[in-house]
Amino acid sequence: MEKGKVLSLEDRIPKIKEHRRRKANRRLIFLISLFFLLIMLVIYFQSPLSHINEIKVEGNESVPDKIIIKNSGLKKGNNIWKLDKKEAVKNIEELQEIKNAKIKLGFPNTVYLQVKEFKTIAYVSTGTEFHPILENGLIVVNNHEGGVPVSAPILSSFKEDGVLEHMAKELKELPPEIINVISEIYYTPKKTDKYHITLFMNDGFEVSATILSFSEKMVHYPSFVSQLDPKIKGVIDLEVGSFFKAYETKESNNKNEGE
Repeated sequence: MEKGKVLSLEDRIPKIKEHRRRKANRRLIFLISLFFLLIMLVIYFQSPLSHINEIKVEGNESVPDKIIIKNSGLKKGNNIWKLDKKEAVKNIEELQEIKNAKIKLGFPNTVYLQVKEFKTIAYVSTGTEFHPILENGLIVVNNHEGGVPVSAPILSSFKEDGVLEHMAKELKELPPEIINVISEIYYTPKKTDKYHITLFMNDGFEVSATILSFSEKMVHYPSFVSQLDPKIKGVIDLEVGSFFKAYETKESNNKNEGE
């Protein structure tokens, strides 16, 4: 074929027809694929696959799964694509122990409730029950956990008033290594100090302190104890200054009687 030769109409018509046929085929394939996709979506939304089959809770320690699931308002069988995530999160975060919550969907029909709890810094004893005190200072009336962890100190003789709230705030300021060494805290007010408390430590020492300066003084407890003889137990007074008074032993009593 010579360069620059003009094709006749007879030569061009077959090529135009072929181009149009290919274009029509592509369009037909697209429409058929779209039709089947819509059919599949209709079948999916009508099938159990689009309904919640399993609800899993992650990140909880104190609050049982069933309590979180119940508060979320989600139930098995609900349409997974119609659930209101914001409303469910709001409902979960209404639980005192829950700091924040998230909801994620897992293929094909699993819902994950991911929560973060406030830490329990102590337990307050009411005589017959123990109620957790959270790091935000709240006292949980309905204890879902049902037990008392070894690492959390127990508060006794406290009433649900400003003194207890102040105590909770002071405990919140302490690092975990200090909290873990406290066994019990008793509210023992004096005429001169209505905020006076007595602590019994896991290492065998007793501490006399005031809530007003509790966290400020107790943060130095490990340093103070390291200077004492671990075999000689007694009272560490942190009310005004910092000094130690050993318990009286039978030997010392006998010696005093002999004198």
